[in-house]
Amino acid sequence: MKKVILLYMMAVLSMMFISCDKDEANNVHNNSNYDNFDGGSGSGEDYTGTGSANQDYPATAIVIHNAVTDIDGNRYDAVRIGDQVWMAENLRTTHYANGEAIPLVNTCSYLYPCRYTPYDNISNVATCGYLYNWAAVMNGANSSSDNPSGVQGICPAGWHVPSDAEWTQLSDYCLTREEYICDSYGNNNNAKALASKHGWSYYQGECSIGYDTNTNNATGFSVIPTGQMGFFGEFTFFWSTTNDDEFDLETHCRCLSPERVNLIRISVLKNEGISVRCVRD
Repeated sequence: MKKVILLYMMAVLSMMFISCDKDEANNVHNNSNYDNFDGGSGSGEDYTGTGSANQDYPATAIVIHNAVTDIDGNRYDAVRIGDQVWMAENLRTTHYANGEAIPLVNTCSYLYPCRYTPYDNISNVATCGYLYNWAAVMNGANSSSDNPSGVQGICPAGWHVPSDAEWTQLSDYCLTREEYICDSYGNNNNAKALASKHGWSYYQGECSIGYDTNTNNATGFSVIPTGQMGFFGEFTFFWSTTNDDEFDLETHCRCLSPERVNLIRISVLKNEGISVRCVRD
């Protein structure tokens, strides 16, 4: 009985974490300033594309064009940020590196690998990538807090899913570089350096992502809003390989949304569908 009650409570809590703020859950994605983005209802057909979807790289970004190709033939740019090389685009594979398919579904699962279309529209995959649950991301691997994580999981060969420690390394490094921080009122803020210049609604606040988006994306990391499986809010979550609770229900993740000034560390239930960035081994 206690376990049933706990699962119910965690399901309720998941409704509170569909964005960085509880009151952001009802926001509707504003796509008026994002080219080739469609927030409507889609066909549900699988998307397999090639080439880079995103890119408006500044001179400050260290870009590796077409750094990796997944098993579906999708090519991804990457950016070097400090000692790490990250994909500059969200993963959009429909298969693991061994060729096994990842089912496309419209329901949440803790146990079975699933992928989902952003904003319920297959045409968004080219830009946003797919959303995946944790089972899909890990592909049977155990939680890892190591740096590097050692978990290839859903990533192409030679790349891996980042641990919480690797996300922390990225965030901390950005705070060491003058060109990557917004130093309003003496606070070191790194969100604008990681967010794309496109796709974010206006938000008042000098160092928020949504304020003067032309100054965003100094790193070339190019985060755009992708929502979450079943929720159309203007935000993006990214998976890590690191558990956050003793009951094995939540994982440490990272979040960006228009009003944010930092890359936020937050917990997400493992049955949710969110985005993936891979790191080079």
